[in-house]
Amino acid sequence: MTPARVVDAHHHVWDLSVRDQDWITGPELAPIHRDFLIADLAAETASAGVDATVLVQTVAVAEETPEFLSLARTSPLIAGVVGWTDLTAPGVADALAELREGVGGEYLVGIRHQVQGEADPGWLLRPDVRRGLEAVAAAGLVYDLVVLPGQLTAATKAAAAHPGLTFVLDHLGKPPVASGELEPWESDVRALAALPNTACKLSGLVTEARWASWRVSDLQPYADTVLDAFGSGRVMFGSDWPVCVLAATYGEVLGAARELAAGLGESERAEVFGGTADRVYGLVGTG
Repeated sequence: MTPARVVDAHHHVWDLSVRDQDWITGPELAPIHRDFLIADLAAETASAGVDATVLVQTVAVAEETPEFLSLARTSPLIAGVVGWTDLTAPGVADALAELREGVGGEYLVGIRHQVQGEADPGWLLRPDVRRGLEAVAAAGLVYDLVVLPGQLTAATKAAAAHPGLTFVLDHLGKPPVASGELEPWESDVRALAALPNTACKLSGLVTEARWASWRVSDLQPYADTVLDAFGSGRVMFGSDWPVCVLAATYGEVLGAARELAAGLGESERAEVFGGTADRVYGLVGTG
């Protein structure tokens, strides 16, 4: 029997000589204010037994996505790219078409915007944003949601308003792991999961916990919630490397995720650690 493909459905790369990451500020984030290249990740994935990855945008800069698509074309590791384009632009459909037709365009699987940084809690429901989401759906792409817990309600309304678009929740919606609280996050994430056009990444938990002292048991209630709410067929593992190194190594993050999913059956674990990402994103090399 051929072993199931293991996919890391969420990571980043950046080269500070090409572009500064202006969100990396202050002493707490100093450990990641350096270059993190695909070769660095390849060393981590090789030792961890990860076969393929999804590279996710980091900044709202139009030039980044073509760079990532070009990188995907030359890297045997990257099987898909979640890029960025201005959803509010009148020409969003043309911009998406240009990305799909450009170098590495076959690797474009989704679009993301840092909604977590928008002051308007209803940003996803704005008419111009909704027009952009329709363009993403028409292009056959997925939309990644990076939101804070207080934005989950708007995310649910957006997903309900666009049933033809698959919404993937990054980092479980950033639950308050450090405090140990579950509500209202749990109720809100279950409302999102009740919609069939949604999925969730088992990612980003270690950096929502206490960086220096987290334990798997701190993360378990949040993982259990999404595994129950979405089911293994709509949950996918993501490392969130290199952001995760603020709290854990790549191997520690993958090991924690395997512990969090230990109660699942073999076929369910295969979904979480590869099958869901392959299916939801339609990754290059699937099948």
